[in-house]
Parts: sequence; structure tokens; C-alpha cells
Amino acid sequence: MPKLSVIVPFRNVRPYAPDALRSLRANARADFEFVLVDDGSEDDTPAVVERAAEELSRVARVRHIRRERAGGIATARNAGLDVAEGEYLTFLDGDDWYAPGYLSRLVAAAEELGCDFLRTDHVRVTGRARTVRRVPVGLRDEVLDPRAAILPAGRTTAVDYPQAWAGVYRRRLLERGLLRFPDGLRTAEDRPWIWRLHREAESFAVVGLLGVFYRKGVASSLTRVGDERQLDFVPAFDRVVAETAADRDADRLLPKAVRTYCAVIDRHLAERDKFEPAVAARLRALCADALRRLPRDVLDEVLDSVDAGRAARLRRLRRTPLRAGRRAA
Repeated sequence: MPKLSVIVPFRNVRPYAPDALRSLRANARADFEFVLVDDGSEDDTPAVVERAAEELSRVARVRHIRRERAGGIATARNAGLDVAEGEYLTFLDGDDWYAPGYLSRLVAAAEELGCDFLRTDHVRVTGRARTVRRVPVGLRDEVLDPRAAILPAGRTTAVDYPQAWAGVYRRRLLERGLLRFPDGLRTAEDRPWIWRLHREAESFAVVGLLGVFYRKGVASSLTRVGDERQLDFVPAFDRVVAETAADRDADRLLPKAVRTYCAVIDRHLAERDKFEPAVAARLRALCADALRRLPRDVLDEVLDSVDAGRAARLRRLRRTPLRAGRRAA
């Protein structure tokens, strides 16, 4: 069994894939496995990945998966999880990269602490600028209760730091079904994933280990492209709310889930000018329907606790009349 499996989805990232692949080489060990998943790329990414896979196979185990049709980041990661054999598992996106030697340090920290999963800080890269983004958990290098780290509802907590690539996870979580992503989600796939992990895993820790470089502002990224794929945050958060409502601690946890959903809705609506008019209209309609689906008592409690401007905007949106021929889901 490999010590570590690294799952790396690629889709149309020809300008950036070489950096990711070189960083894998700079972290390679004979007991590491790199699972490279091309998710239906339409540029030269597959050729770049194929050449690199051959070179990487000389210094590490390599699995190369080519999906003919794009399924989205969630489905691509799941395809990697289906074949990964490592004792530990982690992720990297095809336009990001690792510092040399980072993965060995990550595995060493995981073995020392012995918990279900570790979370790490990362470096956000915007052009030439570098910014450290830290896990919003104060205690470092100490085993903690994942469920306790979801709250308090009114503060930024561990579930607001959802990036799957900022951490490492024991295989037992995969065997329990906690590492798979909701198939088909093209964005926000890590939101239901991180909530489920914190509700159902038994232990985690945060380590002050920097080595993941996240490239912000890539032209093809869904954070920049205003198309309908970005609207998948609605089914992603619908799942968060539904699963949290069924949890044994729903009375305590649901306000946090609803509050986060409201904040994300408000942020997307504030950025609606980046969408084509038809997509912007669909965004507004989906958000209005989402608010009407939320538990009324919890939503009212949340809106009473947030800033007045946001509360007013969301209340107006919730009151938006349904158009003829449409009904809330």
C-alpha cells in the first residue's frame, strides 16, 4: 500500500499544468502515488499530463485517468478516489502547486498526531502577490473534536475553510464514505464535503505547515467565469442544510449552516454583473427559491442577527413573487 495518494484533476489548464506536475516531481517518493485525472480537457492538457505521467512513474507510483466527457471537479476527484490505494489521501488542483518536500512533512505531521485528518494553511497567489490564508482554528498541533469546530454560528469557523487540498486524510475516512464528493457539482463541491467531515469524523488537527500554493484569478476558473456552472452553489448548500437538519445536533448546528448559506447568496448576488443577463436572472430566482425553502424560524433568527443591510436584501428577495409556471422546489 502506498503511504500517500495525491489526486490531481486537470481540465483545460495547459498554461498551469506544468507547474503542478513539476511540484509533484519535487515531492515524489517511491511510496507515494499520484493519481492524475484529466476531466475531458479540450486543449493540450492531456498531452502535457501524459508526458509527465511517464516521467513521474520513474520516481513514484502513477495512475493516469482520462475522462472523455467532463463531469466537473467533484466527479473527477471521485474518479481518483475510486482507484487511490494510499494509507493517506490528499488533493491538488491542476492549476496549483506544492513547495518541494511539502508532502513528506505533511505525512510526518499526520503520523505524529494520529488523528482522522489534518488541515493546513495555504498560500494564495494572485499574479505576483502572495498571501497566507490560515485555517480559522486557534489551536495548532493538538487533536481536536471536528464537530466542536463547526461553531459558533456567528464566527468564521473550520467549515468556512472548505478547500480539500489544504489537508491530508486517513484512508479509514474513505472507507466510511466521508471523502467522496457529491457527483456532478461543478463548484462549491467542497462545502457539503467539509460539513460532513466535521459532523462525522472523530478527530482532526490543524498544523502550521505551509506548502500549498493556490492560484487565484485564473481566467478559466469558475471564480472568474460568469456562467451557469457557478449556480451549483445552490444545490451544494441545499445539501448542507438538509444533512445538517437531519443531524442529532440540528438545533445547534442548523443556524450556522443557514447563516453561511445566506452569506454566500448575498455575495453571489453582489457579483451578479459578471453573469450574462439570463444567467443573472436565473441566479436571482434560484436564490429566492432557496430562501423560501429554508426553515422559516431558523432563517428569521439568522436574519435578526446579521447586519441590517444584508438582512433587508435577503428579506426582499425572499418576498419576490414566484413567476407564472414556476414553484419553489
